[in-house]
Amino acid sequence: MQKLSLSQTLGQKLSPQQIQFIKLLQVPTAELDTRIEEELEINPALEEGKEEAQDESSSQDDYEEGNTDSDIDIADYLQDDYSGYKMQGDKNNPDEEDKELPISVGSTLQERLISQMGYLRLDERETTIARQLIGSIDSDGYIRRELEAIVNDLAFSQNLESDVEELESILYKIQTFDPAGIASRDLKECLLLQLERKIDQNEVVIIATRLIESCFDEFTKKHYDKIMKKLDIEEEHILKEAINIITKLNPKPGGTGDTGGVTKTQYLIPDFILNNIDGKLELGLNSKNAPELKISRSYSEMLQSYDKGNKKDKKLKETVTFVKQKLDAAKWFIDAIKQRQQTLLNTMNAIITYQYDYFQEGDESKLRPMILKDIAEKINMDISTVSRVANSKSIQTEFGIFPLKYFFSEGISTDSGEDVSSREVKNKLKETIEQEDKRKPLSDDKLEKILRQHGYNIARRTVAKYREQLGIPVARLRKELL
Repeated sequence: MQKLSLSQTLGQKLSPQQIQFIKLLQVPTAELDTRIEEELEINPALEEGKEEAQDESSSQDDYEEGNTDSDIDIADYLQDDYSGYKMQGDKNNPDEEDKELPISVGSTLQERLISQMGYLRLDERETTIARQLIGSIDSDGYIRRELEAIVNDLAFSQNLESDVEELESILYKIQTFDPAGIASRDLKECLLLQLERKIDQNEVVIIATRLIESCFDEFTKKHYDKIMKKLDIEEEHILKEAINIITKLNPKPGGTGDTGGVTKTQYLIPDFILNNIDGKLELGLNSKNAPELKISRSYSEMLQSYDKGNKKDKKLKETVTFVKQKLDAAKWFIDAIKQRQQTLLNTMNAIITYQYDYFQEGDESKLRPMILKDIAEKINMDISTVSRVANSKSIQTEFGIFPLKYFFSEGISTDSGEDVSSREVKNKLKETIEQEDKRKPLSDDKLEKILRQHGYNIARRTVAKYREQLGIPVARLRKELL
């Protein structure tokens, strides 16, 4: 049986101004110009340039005067679209999120492969299938889509009935294209295709081919004893030579160097610039973070005409409502830009104060343990706000350009009772692994004991976590033939 009931709850809802600020805060400096240009295009009440103090005061007074009129209720024009104003990035367009500029001019991987089709002398049917296969190749050069699925694609998109056998026969032809290993379905096939192209098919190349064909799993796990037994190899140096040949092959034939797709170059634009002048640290914002924006004088003056006109005129009232929407939107945007600048400076100044010794010398060992909460408490802001700044901003120092998240790390206790940065522990871990005997790599248990001998109280699972964060494989996969 259904019942109706009333309940009272407390909730917190972000204001349009807060939403405006949050979205602008996470925009990197490199994209801020574009975002401002978009706002200028959609809001005629927002203009570039700096007004004189007198004009700005007069313009603001006119705007405030228009807002005090009792015949226009603010509720009439504060709708769900934030006063008729939406930022261009509100729809989470993936194309905007992944902008990488500039992009150099060049042919794509698919275009270069299609240009090689002319050497095959394919008929119209085979050409259609070949184009479909080439279109299914990923940027790193692999075809990961099942051939059965591509058969279905051809049936639906090209109205062409085919089968896996026919596709496979044409795929083998595409696999003869440059670069070697292109259109492979997995790493094993990719390596074998490249080995087949070796002009000198000597004993070592033949062993390397047999190794991939018959011992691929053992090879990936570095079980060298099993490989030698399985392939009946008596001398270790021969296996080493074969492995050297394999490791020099390209595991991503379509995604590196000149063999890749369109080359992309992304330039890092720092949000902050830190100068050390005779021991005094001076922080500044990148000039792109401080655009000169103003509210349109002509739009402010439009409100004055309302006092001189017929206030009962419906069309005039609609016009005034529209003008107020645009003026509110412009004012909110300018305020959000200013708040963004202040928040960035407050956050960065707090980080510099916390990591003062590091910024003086650039010595990584002097980085103190620091988490988001530490900075949030210093600037009296929410942790999520600090996170937005740290995850998308960078600073230029005398030691290089660093993302802000570089300066955040956990703390590890030492035998002396002091806290050191987890970054320092990671560096020691990396150094220890680099100096290990590669014939007998150190296990995580042994690494834990070594770190404890150096005064770092760390658990084995933490060793494993840091090792993975450094991109270092387990001991078994670090084993090498020397």
